[in-house]
Amino acid sequence: MKTINDLKQYDTFRYKKYQIMYLENSIKVTYFFSIDNLTDFQTELEIPCKNDHLDQNYVSILAFNIGLVESISYWKCTCPHNYIIECGHIDSKQEQFFKKLFYYGLGEFFYINKLNVSFDNFISFQNTQTQLVLPKIAYQGSGNIIGVGGGKDSCVTLALLQNEPSNEVFIINPKNVMHECAKIAGYDDQQIINIKRRLDPQIIELNKQGFLNGHTPFSAMVAFVSYLTAYLNNKKNVILSNESSANETNVKGLKVNHQYSKSFEFENDFRNYQKEYLGDIINYFSLLRPLSEYQIGMLFAKYTQFHNVFKSCNVGSKKEPWHWCGNCAKCLFVYSLLSPHLSKKDLVNIFNKDLFADPNLLETFQELLGYLNVKPFDCVGTFAEINYAIYQTINKADKTQLPFLLQYYYEHYYKDLSSLNLEKYWNTEHNLDAKYEQIVKDAIYD
Repeated sequence: MKTINDLKQYDTFRYKKYQIMYLENSIKVTYFFSIDNLTDFQTELEIPCKNDHLDQNYVSILAFNIGLVESISYWKCTCPHNYIIECGHIDSKQEQFFKKLFYYGLGEFFYINKLNVSFDNFISFQNTQTQLVLPKIAYQGSGNIIGVGGGKDSCVTLALLQNEPSNEVFIINPKNVMHECAKIAGYDDQQIINIKRRLDPQIIELNKQGFLNGHTPFSAMVAFVSYLTAYLNNKKNVILSNESSANETNVKGLKVNHQYSKSFEFENDFRNYQKEYLGDIINYFSLLRPLSEYQIGMLFAKYTQFHNVFKSCNVGSKKEPWHWCGNCAKCLFVYSLLSPHLSKKDLVNIFNKDLFADPNLLETFQELLGYLNVKPFDCVGTFAEINYAIYQTINKADKTQLPFLLQYYYEHYYKDLSSLNLEKYWNTEHNLDAKYEQIVKDAIYD
């Protein structure tokens, strides 16, 4: 692994340019970045397009902003102090937005790599061009595009919105599982927007050479890309499936959140940003924000049509076919979350084993429950709701025949948690209008 001293010679990052190609049924944007004294990077994004009345100046502004987020994947190799924008301009308020996104979106990355960075001076944005003028455009988008990632959350959103008119789904770098979930929900090929994102393979080579690597705020990239996707496809709403549980930090006492770009804080920051700098023509929000992961698991348990298809194990996603590895925090989290609502037979049918019977998962189990200092760096629920799920599972089980992890919990941590009543939880911090709020309330309080 390179040390900070090794990286000092790579102290300038350049966002050099972006090129937009208008193809027959899509647009392709190519981004060019570089780190002085190291290398150049080139990355591509291709998005289907159905809008016949595009304002190309407006598309250019959206594409430019996407590049600022996309650059994080390359900037993090050496964390250069100087960030020089050679193809556009951001004002002081935009600087603060992106500075905050870099700092907190890379919070896990800084923590894991033991980088002691100060918010005030870890990065300096410098412009070389004049400000792009945001054009006034006439836009009459309608209907929704719904993000689909293949996990339980987006499946719940698809199920809740199945009766909404003019829905389409969007998928970034689609896998078979994502398509299957969309098609189970009733979407055909014409209603699925497949977005292709290609990272520069040099990034993997640099990682092998010991340059810095780690988690980036992928959901922030999704936010900006979905906004452009909605415009290109005449949609009014971008609907994601981020929940209130995403707000909790992973490290006690520190603002280090694996899910920062899924948090309500980022959602509000982005909505404020798009109102001022992206024309405010698309409504971006998360349908599941009022809910906890516990409630999403409760709802998902009812949608049995998805049970043999959905996947969210990051380890298993790296091979085809995508599968549950059965050994990671994400697998154990989803298994635990569903355990109060599904039988052991149904759980084993999904995960191919009883994860509660695996003693090798004890430390991961304790991390998920909050009995160690750090929550697993993955998209998992809060300490309270994992404890509540395990509490409910033990209550419905035969306590004389508990599998290893449940027996351990029963002996060491078990107490009455009924007062939490997470089934009826409602988070008032959300951006749903009355119509969508009622859809979610009907599902929970039915």
